Amino acid sequence: MRVLLIHPNYHSGGAEIAGNWPPAWAAYLAGALKSAGYTDVTFIDAMTDRLSDEQIRERIAAVEPDVIGATSITPSIYAAEAILKMAKEIHPRAVTVLGGIHATFMYQQVLVEAPWIDVIARGEGEAIIVNLLNAVAGGDWLGARANVRGLAYLEDGKVIATPAEPPLADVDTINPDWGILNWPNYNYIPLGVRVAIPNFARGCPFTCSFCSQWKFWRDYRVRDPIKVVDEIETLVRDHNVGFFILADEEPTIHRKKFVQFCEELERRNLPIKWGINTRVTDILRDEQLLPLYRRAGLVHVSLGTEAASQLKLDLFRKETTIAQNKKAIQLLKQNGIVTEAQFIVGLENETRETLEETYKMALDWAPDMANWAMFTPWPFSDLFKTMEDKVEVFDYSKYNFVTPIMKPDSMERAELLDRVMHNYRRFYLRKTLFSYPWQRDKFRRSYLLGCLKAFAKSGFERKFYDLGKVNYWGKASKTVDFDFDETRHRADAAHEAVEFTDTIHAGKLAAARLAAQRAAVPPGP
Repeated sequence: MRVLLIHPNYHSGGAEIAGNWPPAWAAYLAGALKSAGYTDVTFIDAMTDRLSDEQIRERIAAVEPDVIGATSITPSIYAAEAILKMAKEIHPRAVTVLGGIHATFMYQQVLVEAPWIDVIARGEGEAIIVNLLNAVAGGDWLGARANVRGLAYLEDGKVIATPAEPPLADVDTINPDWGILNWPNYNYIPLGVRVAIPNFARGCPFTCSFCSQWKFWRDYRVRDPIKVVDEIETLVRDHNVGFFILADEEPTIHRKKFVQFCEELERRNLPIKWGINTRVTDILRDEQLLPLYRRAGLVHVSLGTEAASQLKLDLFRKETTIAQNKKAIQLLKQNGIVTEAQFIVGLENETRETLEETYKMALDWAPDMANWAMFTPWPFSDLFKTMEDKVEVFDYSKYNFVTPIMKPDSMERAELLDRVMHNYRRFYLRKTLFSYPWQRDKFRRSYLLGCLKAFAKSGFERKFYDLGKVNYWGKASKTVDFDFDETRHRADAAHEAVEFTDTIHAGKLAAARLAAQRAAVPPGP
């Protein structure tokens, strides 16, 4: 059995301004396949290699696969569909598979608009992909697919969904094949080193209304910290990785295991630095442990502060206050850790005044970095359900955190973009003149100047925030064109987002949260 995995070529000028990120999904799926005996796996990273359609076609044609798989987040869904259509044309006998969060919840719409996709893998992929390969290897794929859990497919024009595959019970069986990636292509600009995105835990016990990760993973599970550090040591030793970001939404939830992870990293003294995204409340909880985290190599923390308006925090179910956000940033900086504050902007009640408020809040909190992300109403999130009458754009390729999907009641989208850029210019100009070059800590100074280099590079190339694509050149004008595909429409009632039939209930979420809290260890000295 020969398997071909393809990462779609999609770019939006968001997170990738800091470098090229390795598609971890390919490593985790390849590891599961090889552990099950399917060792003939080829990977094409069309995004990092910026392959044209013709180049993608040539690479697909060079392989004779039995199964062709791709993944997709919401903004890359059309690129993924197009790649699988191309693959089906080249290898009509191969089984085409699409996975990822968008297809998981929007499988009905995806199958209708892209019938060349033979099957959608819904949810966590390791077990599903192995069971799928077993069915194909058995020779009666069409007859066996109904018995494979976690699939969706078309049968006689009707969408069929098999029962969901349970979440992976033992996450310590995860064994990624990082060797499938072409490592010289994955670099982190601020430090000039190779970068990786390993997985510490899966799931989240919190239910932020704008997020859907907790729905996708369905259960909160943490890997053995020692095994995770083993994996990181392999990345350092075999692939010369010098920086990693934990892929988790919030790796600090399980305090006890996160502390064990940091203690093991400190003990091994690996030549690597790392960063995380986490919640403000966890930083406040771990005030006495922050020196340990820094000694373990943690140098960058991105905080989901989300909104300067407490009203918005309540809307997002963030369970934090403005005062807590400010204190968490101060604590991190005191311990030599670079801080990044994330603001969500662009809801229907956004105004010039509220955007100015976020800028003043950023000045007051004084994070090392600030990021203004456009509110993106994932069609499968809880918040979308309460706001869907306000959503006018259904071109999912623009659901990328940098394009204003929502139109504020009192602003045009172009003005919203202009005010956000105004915040970026003022904030980073101040940092350039009065902060970054004058940091006493040599590492912090070098790191922050590296971040500034990444910003400047993306700005010069007109890639930052997709500014080149929308023709933004400063103060907003009629020349700004977001180029929405107006032929894309809301999914009809028959093709709305569908959740797993066995998604964990609120009681189980509460139990997981309580267990995480009880796992807390006493503060260090």
